[in-house]
Amino acid sequence: MSESNGSTRLAYILGVPLTDNCERQWPQMNEVVKSRELIAAVEGNFPELTLEVGRRLYLNDDVVVVEWSCNYGDGRMFRNVTIGELRNGEAYRVTDYWGEPTTTPTWRKERTARLDMPPNGIWKDANNVKHH
Repeated sequence: MSESNGSTRLAYILGVPLTDNCERQWPQMNEVVKSRELIAAVEGNFPELTLEVGRRLYLNDDVVVVEWSCNYGDGRMFRNVTIGELRNGEAYRVTDYWGEPTTTPTWRKERTARLDMPPNGIWKDANNVKHH
């Protein structure tokens, strides 16, 4: 599958077009957006957003999992995972998970190591994301 020239950022993230009646779910907010048109309308409220895909993993012809990074324009980098359910090469249901920037709690620092995150690796930095 290749990059999508679909009308939404979500199509770019997934690398496939969206069905007209695609549903995009945000479990963190107990929210769903129903239709490609409404997904585009929600996305339009974030004109400063820049993003870039780190990698896409195709589990089979029916599921794509995408790791990606974004910046809403305030310099904070969000790390996200999107799961797209596909039918005939188009996404009909999508679930997004994203993480707000945070720091490692003091109590955990001695039990963990720093994750290597090169600026242009899977988890892009602010200089390697752009408008889509």
